[in-house]
Amino acid sequence: MTTTTPRVTFFHAPQSRSGGTRALFEELGVEYDLHVLSLKAGEQRRPEYLAINPMGKVPAIRHGDALITEQPAVFMYLADLYPEAKLAPPIGDPLRGPYLRWMVFYGSCCEPTVLDKAMRREPASPSTCGYGDYDTMLKTITDQLEKGPYLLGETFSAADVLWGCALNYFTMFELVPELPVIRAYIDRVTSRPAMRRAVAADAELAAAQAA
Repeated sequence: MTTTTPRVTFFHAPQSRSGGTRALFEELGVEYDLHVLSLKAGEQRRPEYLAINPMGKVPAIRHGDALITEQPAVFMYLADLYPEAKLAPPIGDPLRGPYLRWMVFYGSCCEPTVLDKAMRREPASPSTCGYGDYDTMLKTITDQLEKGPYLLGETFSAADVLWGCALNYFTMFELVPELPVIRAYIDRVTSRPAMRRAVAADAELAAAQAA
């Protein structure tokens, strides 16, 4: 696969949410420049990284003059940047709208409601809460997963990398129930060769940091 000029710089920390972005890079099959941060050493809170992302979070990417933070935005940018991988339906494709929906639904509805559950907070009134409630969020995603192997039916996309990694994490910490449809989806996504390569590479990186 061809690469872009300049190459993307990926700001990453092992054993963090940016592991999903590393998996996406593996699925894309492209080269990039890796900038590793140590969360244990607090490098994500140092001024040089806060200049990249004032929130002190990973992942973040830089491509030329473009600086992108927020995991769904990073995914959407990369999938569009490398169209040869066909991980994002192009504009005009009937699947483009659903693809964007599930990308945005993750950050705007899934994460806030999962955090509410983890913190044992009562959901806000539907009339004042833009992200909804946990039970409705969970039913929305499981209903979609019942329709096909992937979020876009038979079409695997970057949205599945995002959701597969997230649901794997959430079930591991019992933040999302390990329903059969969720377990089958996680296994389907995480068993892909690219996903396994990313996990193995991150394990090596984490071990190196620990040493």
